[in-house]
Amino acid sequence: MSRKVVRASKFRHVFGQAVKADQCYDDIRISTMTWDSNFCSVNPKFVSMIVDASGGGAFMVLPLNKTGRIDMSYPTVCGHTGPVLDIEFCPHNDNIIASGSEDCSVMIWEIPDGGLTSPLTEPVVKLDGHSKRVGILNWHPTAHNVLLSAGSDNVIILWNVAQGMAVVRIDSVHPDLIYSACWNSDGSRILTSCKDKKLRVLEPREGTVLFEKEKPHEGSRPVRAVFVSDGKILSTGFSRMSERQVALWDP
Repeated sequence: MSRKVVRASKFRHVFGQAVKADQCYDDIRISTMTWDSNFCSVNPKFVSMIVDASGGGAFMVLPLNKTGRIDMSYPTVCGHTGPVLDIEFCPHNDNIIASGSEDCSVMIWEIPDGGLTSPLTEPVVKLDGHSKRVGILNWHPTAHNVLLSAGSDNVIILWNVAQGMAVVRIDSVHPDLIYSACWNSDGSRILTSCKDKKLRVLEPREGTVLFEKEKPHEGSRPVRAVFVSDGKILSTGFSRMSERQVALWDP
């Protein structure tokens, strides 16, 4: 007598329910850029998405309660001359958002409380220092007005946004393209993954390497990594056979 073996799982009878259409954000022309980025950012007031734009780069900022079909003519933030690659809301001020672009610049924008009523073309601050496109942005989790940016020039810059100037420039650590860069929970360390197949933990003030892990994943495709609780590191990558992998590391 054959008995079917049913795999026990607490999720076996859990079903998701799709949200009604009037509670979704509909008809938004999301960017078609083939860049490894989140393409959106959200905070308690707004949700922001990078959108397709002709003749430059743009992103849309919507109040969270503005659901339903979004009009084609809804105003965007459109001050960049090249496609926008990353956007990041400031953790200390819900009205401030940073954007990095293919035009090599980082711009800081202030969004009015009710959202945009007309296109926003003038940033509060423009940060110039990268020589190639800027694809990674990350605000400092505890210090006000400190922003990390990383570009295709293999350089990480820490900015004092209030003064509009670079405070630390880390340009001799990464010999190749930086895939990801992020802070730990208190902002005392920076974690990067690079095309040279190394994970690095950096001391941000000195720009020195504290720990280094070679080939966290054997595959040649991009590796991304973030700090999780207790200072541990979570990385995603691929095996030699291009199978997806997730790994948890103790620095």
